[in-house]
Amino acid sequence: MSGDTASHGPVAVVGAGPVGLTAALVLARTGVRVTLLESRETLAAESRASTFHPSTLDLLDELGVAAALRRQGRTVDRVQWRDLDGVVHAELDYSVLAGHTGHPYRLHVEQARLTPLLLAELTATGLADVRFGTTVTGAEHLGGGEIGGGGTGGGVRLRTEDAAGRVTVSRHPYVLAADGSRSPLRELAGLPGAAEEYPDYALRVVTGTPLDELVPGLAPLSYVRDARASFSALGMPDHWRLIFRIPRGTDRDAVLAPEAVRARVEQALPGAAGRAVRIAEAHTYRLARFLLPRYRAGRVLFAGDAAHLTSTAGGLNMNCGIHDAVETGRALAAVLRGDAPGEAVLDAALERRRSVVETAVIPRSEARTAGLDSAAELPSRLASLRRTAADPRSAVDYLLKASLLDVAPRPLKGDAHADLVSQAHR
Repeated sequence: MSGDTASHGPVAVVGAGPVGLTAALVLARTGVRVTLLESRETLAAESRASTFHPSTLDLLDELGVAAALRRQGRTVDRVQWRDLDGVVHAELDYSVLAGHTGHPYRLHVEQARLTPLLLAELTATGLADVRFGTTVTGAEHLGGGEIGGGGTGGGVRLRTEDAAGRVTVSRHPYVLAADGSRSPLRELAGLPGAAEEYPDYALRVVTGTPLDELVPGLAPLSYVRDARASFSALGMPDHWRLIFRIPRGTDRDAVLAPEAVRARVEQALPGAAGRAVRIAEAHTYRLARFLLPRYRAGRVLFAGDAAHLTSTAGGLNMNCGIHDAVETGRALAAVLRGDAPGEAVLDAALERRRSVVETAVIPRSEARTAGLDSAAELPSRLASLRRTAADPRSAVDYLLKASLLDVAPRPLKGDAHADLVSQAHR
């Protein structure tokens, strides 16, 4: 590190989810010491995001965890659009992305499988102080006042409290907030945090029944588009997920009633013997959009859900968050090592990450579900998908954008340090 930042200790990364762990690992791999703070006592184990796109797998491969993650997941080599009668309207094969990515497929695996791999790699660097059960309760800029006040000072003073109530005050040149959609650091900075809810919420039904054995030709990534019912079907390593959109205002208790869930599944899978589908779980979650006006408040930087939320359609939000972590981590490392004088490189990286969400991630995610309830629009949308599948160039373009390959940070090649500096200056 260069300048006066060395006196303030390691970079603090707040949040030990996929985004925080990725950012911490990127920094540690470049020789930057990090303190990773997580309010939970352990890594999160609940079922959350489950889709890793080719662009993300390329970056995880650079970090040494893609191969191990793939062994635990289900490789998805095609995406399919079909109707309730079993008619396949269009299908795209990920193999057309060969040459554009080292991973021409999508991987279905829960994010809880990734975080232990990242944590092991981070620990192996010897440059990380990982603190679970530690909550950030205060933050201010050294010499610059509260973090929402606009000053940068010479770093950030964090106040944390552990599970036993012990309070610690520490100094850091920068803090990277990857502390989720309800980000306490965002609140401490006085930044806006209210999300705009979409007109629908999601119902996720989980079944251990191998649906591809019951429904002929069902791909592990299938979008059923039908005037009678539209939903998504995702084949996971040991179960299937059916995702339905439910109009906001619909009573959730009624939607989750066992007989209602059973009726919905039987309507969705007429090719299967309804009673043969074992429903293991059903729950709802909200769909909302949110975008911070700026991804920094002085020396506090924001990434992942702390900076943005999108519709879950297409599985883009977590992937974009991991991309945030890589690009921000690279730029921050370049600044701290003195490879990029000033902060222009860091500001440019943060602005690129915000622009990606605003111009690509949110519009693409919303386009996936636009007009699904309109029987009048459905024929034209299906016809457009058939044209895309029939034209090789259009198929490649569709999958490049669906995989965020056109807006993701590029993997480092050759001289990793020289590549990092070069990419930070882009």
